[in-house]
Amino acid sequence: MATALRSKSFQKNLLMSIGGIFLLFAISFSVYQYNREKEYKIDILHSRLQMYNYEMMQSLGEEGMLNDSLFNDYTKSHSIDRMRVTIIDTKGRVLQDNNYIDTDSLSNHLKRQEVQQALAKGNGYDIKRTSQSTHETYFYSATRFGNLVIRSAVPYSAELTESLRADNTYIYFTILITLLLGIALYWNTHRISRHIGYLREFAMKAEQGKQLDHELERRLPDDELGDISHTIITLYWKLRNSEEDKIRIKRQLTQNAAHELKTPAASIHGYLESVLDNPEMPNDKRQHFLERCYAQSERMNKLLLDMSVLTKLDEMESKSTQQKDEFHKINVLTIIQNVLEDTDLQLQSKGIKTMLTAPQHIEINGDQSLIYSIFRNLIDNAIAYATGATEIKIKCEKADDTKDKDLYHFAISDNGQGVDPLHQPHLFERFYRVDKGRSRKLGGTGLGLAIVKNAVAAHGGTATAETTPGGGLTIRFTLHG
Repeated sequence: MATALRSKSFQKNLLMSIGGIFLLFAISFSVYQYNREKEYKIDILHSRLQMYNYEMMQSLGEEGMLNDSLFNDYTKSHSIDRMRVTIIDTKGRVLQDNNYIDTDSLSNHLKRQEVQQALAKGNGYDIKRTSQSTHETYFYSATRFGNLVIRSAVPYSAELTESLRADNTYIYFTILITLLLGIALYWNTHRISRHIGYLREFAMKAEQGKQLDHELERRLPDDELGDISHTIITLYWKLRNSEEDKIRIKRQLTQNAAHELKTPAASIHGYLESVLDNPEMPNDKRQHFLERCYAQSERMNKLLLDMSVLTKLDEMESKSTQQKDEFHKINVLTIIQNVLEDTDLQLQSKGIKTMLTAPQHIEINGDQSLIYSIFRNLIDNAIAYATGATEIKIKCEKADDTKDKDLYHFAISDNGQGVDPLHQPHLFERFYRVDKGRSRKLGGTGLGLAIVKNAVAAHGGTATAETTPGGGLTIRFTLHG
């Protein structure tokens, strides 16, 4: 109900604002058109009287107009009904008037508007002024000819008033157009308001955590407003799914971590319980149990360390800009050599040789411990799971792309039994194991390759897994200099 009321309020405000602007425009246009129409008809009448003044001047001339008999004869034979004609000099004195024989009794006309305009511009007029002598209302039109001004005037009869009145047809047309546009405006504002109401309803349900459906999306228009609304709703669903995925991953991570920790914890508990419950246990057996406890505690310690690294990487992802400001230049070849030295005993025990093919100098901007963890986890993974492998190849190439000259491509491959292509897309998932039982026996935590992927991503790169030509597994990744 509240949504419907607010939707109507929005429609009302939108309709009033746009409608008010249009109505103001329509009124302004009507007033302008009325005045323009009126001026046009006045100009026509003024032009007709001007023509009369010119014809009179051409017919009588200056001397004829000052001759009483010629002037009176002309005005009687050529004047319009009740038309008044006056001859005025440049000083405003009335020299001739067809309504008055005694012109000396008439006041000076110098200050009359039409006379002033005629003396200044050559012609002029005055609308609806009452004559001081006849007390009638006239329309005056004056024209200057040298030292004389001919002024003709017609009284404001009902016929003249009607002819000067502006044509109101355009007003009815304007009202009709305004009504039609008002209806169209109402329909469009109602439509916009309705669709905004749908979007508002969706937002309120989302905010209140109510059950959402896709019915609202189907009611949205197929236009720009609909596109914007669809984008907002799509972003909401993506955000919601993302949040749900995060919750699911966290729950899964917690369950997996608990499961991974439970096994060594149970083993340690069982071994210690056996030692405590059997004080007469032979020393060699007690020593064996304690060694097993130590091995399981080492496994737990490695698991906790790996989880700590992943937590650090997750924090780097949320504060990527700040963390990258703390990066510094690192010699990658030195780190690779350190990793190979640290794993030399394991490599020799497995009979695995290593081959390094890389430029003489590889320097990237990054975190030294994370770069070490990338190569250490990949080498450890190959040692532990590349059954039958006799060599590990580490290859690095600088990108040829001129747009990214500081990009390095790395590939670490073995010639072991490899991994089924079905498993390869999941290798970088946390706690994912191709062979769960065998992996735990080998002491793996299931987090090594997840650390590799996240550490590479923290440095702006990507990591993928593929089958090595001829057999084995190849891990490819990129790092930026």
